[in-house]
Amino acid sequence: MNSSATSHHSASLTQAGFGRRVAALLYDGLIVIALEMLAAGVVVATLEALLAFGVIHYAGYQDVSDMLTHHPVWSPVYVAYLALVWIGFFTFFWVRAGQTLGMRAWKLEVQNLQGGRITVSQALIRLATSGFGLANLAALLDPKKRGVHDMWAKTQVVVLSQPR
Repeated sequence: MNSSATSHHSASLTQAGFGRRVAALLYDGLIVIALEMLAAGVVVATLEALLAFGVIHYAGYQDVSDMLTHHPVWSPVYVAYLALVWIGFFTFFWVRAGQTLGMRAWKLEVQNLQGGRITVSQALIRLATSGFGLANLAALLDPKKRGVHDMWAKTQVVVLSQPR
């Protein structure tokens, strides 16, 4: 399916302001926290099962949590895994649907400057330059209501006239 055919033309849509952006971000933040807890639970349950079968040992650590946060190999792998879950959430939804669940609730859509879907590269640039949402502060000052991450990624966040 052609992404331009399913997207709204950006010229007829209002640029999203700071308030809506933050509301969607808070909504998505709760979803990401739940997703991260689930992802961490899978790791802990897997390691506990491996421990029960004698495949691994705590090797001087008090428990799985201590091992995951202090082991020289497990700790960076675990952090990278959790980061990939977070990055994957936003990248998947922005590229595939143009909006996360929080953005959908607030009738927002991220688009390229032509009004179509953004690319994986644009999604990764947005994430890398978002400052965990602080980049949205620029929307208060920018006449086009863009966040710093939108400027870098050449994207825009628009308010949809009706939910899709």
